[in-house]
Amino acid sequence: MASKLILSSPNSLLLQNPNLQHHNHHLLLKPATNMASFPNLTNKVKALTIKCAATTATPLSQSQDLEERVFNFAAGPATLPEKVLKKAQSELYNWHGSGMSVMEMSHRGKEFLSIIQKAEADLRALLNISEDYAVLFLQGGATTQFAAIPLNLVKPEDSVDYVVTGSWGDKAFKEAQKYSKPKVIWSGKSEKYTKIPSFDSLEQTPDSKYLHICANETIHGVEFKDYPDPKNGILVADMSSNFCSKPVDVSKFGVIYAGAQKNVGPSGVTIVIIRKDLIGNAQGITPVMLDYKIHAENNSLYNTPPCFGIYMCGLVFDDLLAQGGLKEVEKKNKKKGDLLYNAIDESKGFYRCPVDKSVRSLMNVPFTLEKSELEAEFIKEAAKEKMIQLKGHRSVGGMRASIYNAMPLAGVEKLVAFMKDFQARHA
Repeated sequence: MASKLILSSPNSLLLQNPNLQHHNHHLLLKPATNMASFPNLTNKVKALTIKCAATTATPLSQSQDLEERVFNFAAGPATLPEKVLKKAQSELYNWHGSGMSVMEMSHRGKEFLSIIQKAEADLRALLNISEDYAVLFLQGGATTQFAAIPLNLVKPEDSVDYVVTGSWGDKAFKEAQKYSKPKVIWSGKSEKYTKIPSFDSLEQTPDSKYLHICANETIHGVEFKDYPDPKNGILVADMSSNFCSKPVDVSKFGVIYAGAQKNVGPSGVTIVIIRKDLIGNAQGITPVMLDYKIHAENNSLYNTPPCFGIYMCGLVFDDLLAQGGLKEVEKKNKKKGDLLYNAIDESKGFYRCPVDKSVRSLMNVPFTLEKSELEAEFIKEAAKEKMIQLKGHRSVGGMRASIYNAMPLAGVEKLVAFMKDFQARHA
């Protein structure tokens, strides 16, 4: 195959293949030495013919991964189900023959309406949510709900109670101070957030309008295994990091809220499940975007919602139903949790989990090394073995393995095998 080498400028040569013109196959050759240094060549070279072998790049098939995926133990945004990612990939360019991506759809068009309606229906099926409750797909993360809860449920002078079992419960309490009269009726701070109180010992404020809990503390790895019955008011729960990880009796709660980025989707979506009779009592200062009534009346479409994130959540809900629902999902999570906690407990102190065994999280497993100076090496070696994001939260240190729904059993098995090998080499 003949190609021409032509001078395209004083400082470059252009390799041009006449047989590949329609593909614009040109190779720009820039010599290390300035061509202006060779005036004779500049003046004389017009075109010369050389021989070369044509090479054709073979595109990767859609199913072929560019590189091997890692086991991602991040606390959030977290790993997503492989099936969900591949389905989203296949539908990215042209969703169901609509001629457009979900990211391009009008949120008021029939295509997206079908997506959000199915997502809500599947979530209702997963958690057995009755029609007494509204399901809202919002933005702003669970942190925005720290303010929205008191703004929607109580007046500024009303008393509300908080059980603080970790950093997120503490943040929620502090935000509520701006819009109500909150009281911490129990805190685990003095014991470094390693326990959950006995419900019988809780003394609520007599006129409290609600009791707020964080169902699973992502940072400290403390999880409610069952839930209190408030003596006064309703129960409100931040379920961000264990949402849809197990069955929950929604009827016990006035409000459940959760950021999606742990178990059910990408960051950007916040789900609120609220009893309908609690809607419509927002304080006068409540911003329109924090008023549950506005969002409920508009079916989560008052403004442009996080459309693609909601679509991804819908794919996850569909996948959870396909697995057999949340009872089956909980079984898988217990198996993973038992495997990892047993490895820690059977290490004869080489690894340690500070959390009381009765309330250890099945989602977030914090642990430390007896020899703390080895922790950086542990994290570094694990990363080389394609196990990433095992460093503990900056506020507590150590390690943390987040093993949400989408973390496969193989990931936990590989981590446990690595832990045993690391101990054998460093004990």
